[in-house]
Amino acid sequence: MLNILKKNFTLLIIVFFIFLPILSFAQGIITDPEPSESVTIVNPLPGITSVNGLLQTILEGAIKIGIPVIVLAIIYSGFLFVSAQGNTEKLGTAKKSLIYTLIGAAILLGSWAIAQLITNTVIAL
Repeated sequence: MLNILKKNFTLLIIVFFIFLPILSFAQGIITDPEPSESVTIVNPLPGITSVNGLLQTILEGAIKIGIPVIVLAIIYSGFLFVSAQGNTEKLGTAKKSLIYTLIGAAILLGSWAIAQLITNTVIAL
C-alpha cells in the first residue's frame, strides 16, 4: 500500500489541488426559490471580471510561490555539489538537479513573459 502511494504521490497532489477549490467554493442548493426572490451568483474572486484577469491572477500567484521554491531548489543543488566531494555519481545527481531547476525557472518566467506579450498585443489591437 505504501509503495502505491509513493508511486502516485504526484497524482494525488494534483487531484487534491484540483478538487479542493471545487469543494470549497461549492454552495448549498437552493430548493424552490420564491417567485419574488432572485437568485444571484456571487463572484468568489472580487475584482476579477474577465478571463484575462483570472489568468493574470493565477500567473501572479504561481510566480509568487514559484520564485522562492526556485531559490530553495538552487540552494539545495549547491548543497548537493558541496556534499558530493568529488564523487562522480553524486556530482551527476547535483548537475541534474541544477539543470532541472533552471529549466523549471525558465518555464515559469517564460510563461509570465509570454502572457505579458500576448496581453500587450491584444491591448494594442
